[in-house]
Amino acid sequence: MTVEWSSDQSRYNGNGGRGKEKTPQKGVALMPNLAESLKQAMVRIARKEIRDQTGTTKRAATQHRRDIADLKRRIAALEKEVAFLRRQEKKRVGGKAPIELAEGARFSPRWVKVHRTKLGLSATDYAELVGVHAITIYNWEQGKTKPRKEQLASLVAIRRLGKREAMERLEMVR
Repeated sequence: MTVEWSSDQSRYNGNGGRGKEKTPQKGVALMPNLAESLKQAMVRIARKEIRDQTGTTKRAATQHRRDIADLKRRIAALEKEVAFLRRQEKKRVGGKAPIELAEGARFSPRWVKVHRTKLGLSATDYAELVGVHAITIYNWEQGKTKPRKEQLASLVAIRRLGKREAMERLEMVR
């Protein structure tokens, strides 16, 4: 098969090189394919409409993403601040009571048991509140041992706590 090129046009002769292609004469325009032109115009208009309608949605979605990122940064900063405040409060609440509180204070094993049951705490929770081990609380309640001055100061510090305050302080200590 040989390929022929028309001399008056720079176009491939699609009939397999077996003769000249029928071309319109100069000055006579080809009538465009009406269906193809309409289809292209409809596609172009549809794309423009879609672009116009989705443009506002895209802008809104972008703004929402920015807002979400800003909120995430704010939440992270607030969580960091809350963690810092919790640590500070834990130090304040869980810190050792001044030994001066123990001056003149008396210890009663029965009072420890009564106070613990009044607060509704287990020996483990009460020990956490005082800052000692649970077995120490049992030993105090049974009169086997007595608290040292630092421990007595802690007992005096929690003496006036109510049930709700004790629970809040226990949560802070944990």
